[in-house]
Amino acid sequence: MGGGGGGHGKRGYVHHAPKRWHAVTGKGLCAVMWFWVLYRAKQDGPVVLGWRHPWEGHEDHSHGHGDGHEAAH
Repeated sequence: MGGGGGGHGKRGYVHHAPKRWHAVTGKGLCAVMWFWVLYRAKQDGPVVLGWRHPWEGHEDHSHGHGDGHEAAH
């Protein structure tokens, strides 16, 4: 029931420390992931939380088309 002795883990398993590049790469990718999650939360958060509909707030994307363009369809 006591801790593993002699630098060994449970049942004789030896836990090796990760190399420095593994730790640095992992932290960097973790930072990129959180920046992406927070960016998407900023962009899509109100829609996901039900505060607004996805089609709201896009009225000014006519790209120079007049009213006649909409009536032709």
